[in-house]
Formats: sequence, C-alpha cells, structure tokens
Amino acid sequence: MTLNVWNLRGAAAARTALINAGLRRLEPDLLALQEVLPDQLPGLLDGTGLRGTHQSRTAATAPPHADRYGGTAIATRWPHRVVETLDLRGAGAPDVPWLTLAALVPLPGLGEVLFIGTTASFRLEAEAQRERQVLALTDLDARHRTPLPTIMAGDFNAEPEAASIRYLTGRQSLSGRGTHFHDVWEIAGAGPGYTWSAENPQAAEDIELLVRQPGHRRRIDYVFVGSPHAHPNAFARVRAAELAFDEPVDGVWASDHYGVVADLEFGITRPAPPP
Repeated sequence: MTLNVWNLRGAAAARTALINAGLRRLEPDLLALQEVLPDQLPGLLDGTGLRGTHQSRTAATAPPHADRYGGTAIATRWPHRVVETLDLRGAGAPDVPWLTLAALVPLPGLGEVLFIGTTASFRLEAEAQRERQVLALTDLDARHRTPLPTIMAGDFNAEPEAASIRYLTGRQSLSGRGTHFHDVWEIAGAGPGYTWSAENPQAAEDIELLVRQPGHRRRIDYVFVGSPHAHPNAFARVRAAELAFDEPVDGVWASDHYGVVADLEFGITRPAPPP
C-alpha cells in the first residue's frame, strides 16, 4: 500500500485518526508513506502491528524544509532492515525534502523481498528530473534486489503517459536503458484510478496553485512489482488493486491524495541457483 499523508496540513489530528483507523481495517503488510513527519508516524501506526522507519532515522542529514513537509516512511508487518537511503533531490528540485528508503523484508517461508518507498519531483515541468530519478531507482533496485520480485511504491507525481512511468513499465527507454515493472493498477484496478483530484477539497488549494485548471485529476501514486525478467525464479501475482481513503468520513478527507492498495500473491517457481 502507498499513501501520501499530506504532512500536518488541514485538520491533522482528525486526519491522522482517520488514516490510523483505515490502516487497522486494511491491514497492509508493506506500507509506503510520503510527506509524513517523524512525530506523526507513531500515531498513524498505533495498533496496526506495523513496524515503521522514517527517513530521519537513516539519513545522514535532514533536508531543508523537512520539518514542514515531512519525508518518506515505510512500515512492514515483519521486521525490516533498511539497506539504503537515497537522496533523489537535484538542482531542479532543491525544495523537495523527500528521500527514498530501500529495505529488505523477510516474507515468512519465502525469503527476503526488497521494498522501496519513494517520492519524485512534484512540479509539472520537472519530468526531466523525474526521468533521472527513475533511472536512479532502477539502479537502487539492481544493487539490492532479491530473488523475490521487488515492490516499489510511492508518489511519482507523473501520469502513466509520462516518460518516467513509461520507462518503469517497459514502454520506452531512457538514456539508452530499459527496465520493466508491473503497474498493479493497470493489471487489476477498475476505472481511471485518479489519486490526486479536484473532487477532493484537500487537494483544491495545491491544484489551484500548481495547475490552475478546473476539474484537474491525475493518477500519480503507484505500486510497482518487479518483472520476471529480473526475477526469473519467483513471482508476485497481482490479484487486486483498489483506491483507499478516496471518500470522506464524517466530512473529513484523510489526505489530499488517495492511497493505492494491492493484493499480491508471492511464490517461488524454482529454487534460485547457489551463489
């Protein structure tokens, strides 16, 4: 599951309680959170049984504005081990404090899986930056991937037609390179799957600031599953994909984004060869 929690904007206490209740109901095993402050994380995860790590615990330095906009966090059902914290910021996005976390998570009876939680540059004109970021993400995957298909989730701030997403889903190359991940919504989602929409009043202010067009809506939050080309001895079949937190509860919207939840079936096709 992935969700951008919108830091402390809006009715933060009510939104935190709403997200916490939703997480208790949905019971995700792997969770990527964006725009979350360190002090928010315990309240979001309270009573869920999830073990969380915020980027502030693993980063060498705190990026500027992290105290306002928050950062990336991951949470898992089983104890995880962060193997790398990656800074994807560049000269074109110095005001983005969100880092990327890569962790190894032991799945009972199957072995470890690489779980990556990330956020890409948010500006509409920053696709060149996002292209560089997804190239760095595939390098990150290559450094730490296991026989089980990698799971990568987060707020990519790009629609499926964007070059960065087309690269991740194997539809085009970037810098002479190619890769392939499955987009869970494309496989099992129903409808357009918009995750940032003018229909959500929490998003209206930023849509007016950044887009200034009526009725704006996009699918920009994703869960990706590693390809059999990179994981020939295992599978992670996408059985379902749904939106979460896409309706208000008692007049409260959980975030300015909707979450994405995927049901995955992991398995081994044949034992991996010895190292």
